[in-house]
Amino acid sequence: MGEKSNKASQNAGLVVDGPTNPLVTPLLTDLYQFTMAYAYWKAGKHNERAVFDLYFRKNPFAGEFTVFAGLEECIKLIANFKLTEEEISFIHQSLPGSCEEGFLNHLREIDCSDVEVYAISEGTVVFPKVPLLRLEGPVAVVQLLETPVLNLVNFASLVATNAARHRLVAGKSKMLLEFGLRRAQGPDGAIGASKYCYIGGFDGTSNVAAGRLFGIPLRGTHSHAFVSSFMGPDDILERTLCSSDGSSTCEDFVALVQSWLSKIQLLKSLGGTFRDTNQSELAAFISYALAFPNNFLALVDTYDVMRSGVPNFCAVALALDDLGYKAVGIRLDSGDLAYLSGEARKIFHTIEKEFGVPDFGKTSITASNDLNEETLDGLKKQGHEVDCFGIGTHLVTCYAQAALGCVFKLVEINNQPRIKLSEDVSKVSIPCKKRCYRLYGKEGYSLVDIMTGENEPCPKVGERILCRHPFSESKRAYVVPKRVEELLKCYWPGKSGKERQELPALKDIRDHCIRQLEQMRPDHIRRLNPTPYKVSVSAKLYDFIHFLWLNEAPVGELH
Repeated sequence: MGEKSNKASQNAGLVVDGPTNPLVTPLLTDLYQFTMAYAYWKAGKHNERAVFDLYFRKNPFAGEFTVFAGLEECIKLIANFKLTEEEISFIHQSLPGSCEEGFLNHLREIDCSDVEVYAISEGTVVFPKVPLLRLEGPVAVVQLLETPVLNLVNFASLVATNAARHRLVAGKSKMLLEFGLRRAQGPDGAIGASKYCYIGGFDGTSNVAAGRLFGIPLRGTHSHAFVSSFMGPDDILERTLCSSDGSSTCEDFVALVQSWLSKIQLLKSLGGTFRDTNQSELAAFISYALAFPNNFLALVDTYDVMRSGVPNFCAVALALDDLGYKAVGIRLDSGDLAYLSGEARKIFHTIEKEFGVPDFGKTSITASNDLNEETLDGLKKQGHEVDCFGIGTHLVTCYAQAALGCVFKLVEINNQPRIKLSEDVSKVSIPCKKRCYRLYGKEGYSLVDIMTGENEPCPKVGERILCRHPFSESKRAYVVPKRVEELLKCYWPGKSGKERQELPALKDIRDHCIRQLEQMRPDHIRRLNPTPYKVSVSAKLYDFIHFLWLNEAPVGELH
């Protein structure tokens, strides 16, 4: 990370580390943010108090839920938002020649000490139209934050949602590993994907840099190149292996493995199908086991899964068992994963029974090979014996949908509500500073999200509340909540003096996301034909939206 990103901010008396990525600076924005800032300044409007909402209009992946992510990086940006002289000089060169020197002095003074940030907790399941972030502050400053916060939230929320969808299809009992580094859109896409897949419910990553930065558990074994690099047992020069408790030493681990392979080959219960396993593959497995006797997991599809890879693995695993070690398992990276995993499991159970090796039948089976949400669903329907899935390309690139489409809209300036109109009703913004609540029913599931005006009373448990669709007059329902949760919390108080919500640890965000999904009604989060979740406004806010809409919309004239 660069020098600038390591600095800690003390704006508003708070200390927050800089952004993870050193490219996240005040210049990570669109040029028109600076041209607008200059125009605001030139008009004397730059310090007018504005309120902006960041939200999205449609859930991704043909689903009906989204996982909010990226908040921590937004707060790190805001806490450390300060232009350097070099950056100001570049802005000066990039703006039209009419830009006055006084504006450059204004840029030197800009920070976010007078900006307030209210947000939904990271890892929360969220829905269209509900503000994920509300930023309040001098209009020119908040406008400069628009593009970077959209950049930090859009992909983060998209990939966290993608990960959560994979988790829901795979089920709670399966281990999910993110293997997408080599296929991700550049280094930042890879690092971000590792972090936000973990939030979405994945258990680990192959990405070493992400493991160091975020403390995500690292997982990995070997590739086909390692297997094919061996010619045979003669490649193995050092053949000794101490037992796991250090009490004895096997002087020729290769011979021990070969003796076990002979026993496997003679088993009538296995039909004598393992007579000619690949000896170079066996040498690779032995070598890897000698290097990592406590973490032996073998990629078994370099030559032939059932005729070579699995029996070779079993021979090495049984030799390790003799010395007090327990092999982790196998990885399948090609072929019919449902069939191969089932056949491998049968062999593991047979060996457990024939040789009396406790729990050998439970040996872990990992599958990779360009997996996605659809193939996971297909495997579940076919029946399979895979314990762990390694997922890469389709996960980290969000192959099924390229972008979430968050937007950043002005909803109030100088305490005057503002609305953005459109012939497309879905693009009409919901004006004014709002409070947002989630109402829960008697079964513990969330029923509806409701937005109210800032000064309206909070919905109360047991109280009958009219919830209205923001734009459709006929869509309305009464709700009597058993629990009420306010969604927007203050994560950056600026000069307001309000109590600041602490940023949780990554593991806590992940746990929160998993709990959130458990609180959703199953039909809202199912993969096919999910039921849309209701997002509503209070009766008072509904009336105000439509009053402002009619007031702002031009009246046509017929001739």
